Amino acid sequence: MRLNKYIAQAGVCSRRKADELTLAGKVKINGAVCKTPGYDVMEGDVVVVDGKPVEAPEKPVYYALNKPAGFITTTSDEKDRPTVLSLLTDVTARVYPVGRLDGATRGLLLLTNDGDLSYHIAHPSQKVWKTYLATVSGYLSRDELWALRNGVDIGDKKKTAPAWVTVLKEKSDMTQLEIKICEGRNRQVRRMCKAVGHTVLDLQRTAIGDIKLGRLHEGTYRRLTPQEIEYLKNC
Repeated sequence: MRLNKYIAQAGVCSRRKADELTLAGKVKINGAVCKTPGYDVMEGDVVVVDGKPVEAPEKPVYYALNKPAGFITTTSDEKDRPTVLSLLTDVTARVYPVGRLDGATRGLLLLTNDGDLSYHIAHPSQKVWKTYLATVSGYLSRDELWALRNGVDIGDKKKTAPAWVTVLKEKSDMTQLEIKICEGRNRQVRRMCKAVGHTVLDLQRTAIGDIKLGRLHEGTYRRLTPQEIEYLKNC
C-alpha cells in the first residue's frame, strides 16, 4: 500500500498532509527516515509519523449516528463525560467522528476510520452543506432573517458565509428554522442566532450533504450504504 494511503487510512491525516510530512522528514520506516511519498509499505514494516508509531490501517468502515444531547464528540474526555464512541456498542474498528457537534446538539454525525474521507468532508473548500433544525427564542424579524441568510459577525475575523434559512413554524415565544450552512465553525448555528438576538432552545443536525438522518432513532447508528460512501468521496 502506498505510504500516504497507509497513513491516511490509519486515521493520522489526509494523503496530502502525509506527503508533506514525508517530504519534511517526519516519517520513518523501520527506524530510517523515508522521504519517498511513493514508498510501498509492506507487511511487517514499522511506520512512525512525527515520533508516533502508526498501526496498520483497518478495513475502512463508515457509520451514521443519531447523536443524543449530552454526549461529547471526541474519542475521550478529561472530565469523564460520555463520548459518542460509547454508543457504538458493536463496532470494533477504531473510528473517529467527522467534524463535531457540541454536547447539547443532537442529530447526524458521521464516524469512520478513513482519514482521507474525513479530511475531505471537513475541509472548508469542499462546501458540504449541513442542515439543521433549530428552535430559537422569540420571533425573527425580516431584517434578522436577512442577516442570517447573508452573513453575520459571530466574533471571528470574518462574517459567516451565506446560509439557507427557512422559517418552518412561528409562535409568539419561539420560531423553528431550517438552517443550511457550508462552514463548520465552532458552535456556528448557535452563535449565528445569538448574533441576531435569539437563543437556540433546541438544535438538531438532520443532514450532511445528501446523507439524511431519516428515521434513525436517537442513540442508534447504521452503516452507510455504498452509494452514500461514493457520494461523500466525490462531493
